Amino acid sequence: MPTQPLSQKEIEDRLRELPGWSLAGDRITRTYRLADHFAATALVVHVASIQQELDHHSDLTLGYNSVVLSVNTHTAGGVTEKDFALADRVEAVASGHGAN
Repeated sequence: MPTQPLSQKEIEDRLRELPGWSLAGDRITRTYRLADHFAATALVVHVASIQQELDHHSDLTLGYNSVVLSVNTHTAGGVTEKDFALADRVEAVASGHGAN
């Protein structure tokens, strides 16, 4: 049975717990700013390992000193608790990479 998308209110409530994250269409998104390209790349590698562990792969965009993470559950057609679990894990490691 596929994971069900969250309601608009559920998404808004969960986003209050994740400063910097916002709803963009059918996904939650966050842009991290880092010191330089090396730090941004290191964060991407760390996020990729979290995605692999959770078997939940989101879109990542790497810039010179930024990383944009855009997350939804494609099979559910929207944002699910699985997306917030990934976002929570990324938040827990991002500050260790100097992200803000």
